[in-house]
Amino acid sequence: MWRDRQATRRPLLCLLAGVTLAIAACSSPEDEQVATTTTSIAPATTTTTLPPSTTPPEVSTEVTTTTTLVPATTFVDLEYERNESYYFTSPDGQFQCGIIKLPNRTEAGCQGETSPIPPQPEDCLISWGSGIRVDNTGPGAFMCAGGLLYTSGDPEPDPVLPPGSVLSQLGYTCATTEINVTCSNDETTHGFTIAANSNRTF
Repeated sequence: MWRDRQATRRPLLCLLAGVTLAIAACSSPEDEQVATTTTSIAPATTTTTLPPSTTPPEVSTEVTTTTTLVPATTFVDLEYERNESYYFTSPDGQFQCGIIKLPNRTEAGCQGETSPIPPQPEDCLISWGSGIRVDNTGPGAFMCAGGLLYTSGDPEPDPVLPPGSVLSQLGYTCATTEINVTCSNDETTHGFTIAANSNRTF
């Protein structure tokens, strides 16, 4: 019986082998290659479009300042002249000033309250420190005087020399600001500056 089964399988095996050889004979070498599919993926590209800038243009804050210097005004008219001397009041009304001609000299000075004042010298037996003057013999100096010297004597106060003005007469020049008066000898350049809360001699 076993031999009968073995005899039956042999023709079947031969038949399968023949089919396999037939398929192999019909196949081409190209059929034996494995199909390969290549997929290329392009890198993603992102395009970003920015809206136009809304930042306002830079505004220049530079400020141009023009400074106009006003030249001092020189007063030479007769408004300040009395008997060959010249008298005026300071702009703040604190000082009576003059450029005066005396029998033996000329001088310029201002009288009024100022501080500080130096110690009173021993040879001054009258009012001390009531003003400062300069003549042609040396630097400006505090006055020892018994009364008001730099006044025309008119009932009305002497005219004001406006701030920023210059009065130049008899070899002396006096100039004013809103708070002080400076007078000097044109030849020696000695003089003084006087104000209510400050002063100096030179």
